[in-house]
Amino acid sequence: MTGFLRVLAVDDEPPALDELAYLLRADPRVARVYTAGDATEALRVLRDADIDAVFLDIRMPGLDGMELARVLGRFARPPAVVFVTAYDDRAAEAFDLGVADYVRKPVQPDRLAESLRRVLATRLVPQHPAVAASREREEDPTIPVELAGTTRLLPRSAVRWVEAQGDYARLHTSDGSHLVRVALATLAERWADAGFVRIHRSYLVQLGLITELRLTNGGYVVSIDGRELPVSRRHTRELKDRLVRAAKQNWR
Repeated sequence: MTGFLRVLAVDDEPPALDELAYLLRADPRVARVYTAGDATEALRVLRDADIDAVFLDIRMPGLDGMELARVLGRFARPPAVVFVTAYDDRAAEAFDLGVADYVRKPVQPDRLAESLRRVLATRLVPQHPAVAASREREEDPTIPVELAGTTRLLPRSAVRWVEAQGDYARLHTSDGSHLVRVALATLAERWADAGFVRIHRSYLVQLGLITELRLTNGGYVVSIDGRELPVSRRHTRELKDRLVRAAKQNWR
């Protein structure tokens, strides 16, 4: 099936808008491309047309792209959002909005093709094959991270443990780590329902990955992927209780 996505490109710079619209029209999965030069014009298009995805610049006069994305998130059926920007300093904020992708300018055709694939995987279309993928994504949100100068979306399930570093948090995965601008306390609150537990003022871990809790001369530590992380006194009792409850559930 080709040519079924209706997309809206939004950029206040006409040359950039024309280039983005041209690249979108060249993709066989796109049926129609609407354009807008600012957020106000974009909202008029969204009022009159059924849009599947918005490819959105961030820095615009008036209502900027980030603010417009928040407005779109309140729609009864919000379109997928892809940020297209020359800057990477807003990637952490995009994490809060659950965008489909975050693309750096100048946009390359293969990178835009990947964004459209992500849109298809997150689009809630009744009886469309993307429904299952979209629901899975809702349960496993992504975090924009920088890797070799490129912004990628890291699934939360890939994060093994998190380490606080000032106003930032370092997300540790099985094959490396990524620094994002978000407080550890914020992640602890948002990820509690996903099984992440605070063990120390500086550490947040996936409870199911803890292979050992033991007492050392310096206090309790947990083992994750062969790495020992300290457990503070204030979190020890809660952690023990959580581990016992998890073990009981596994016995059932």
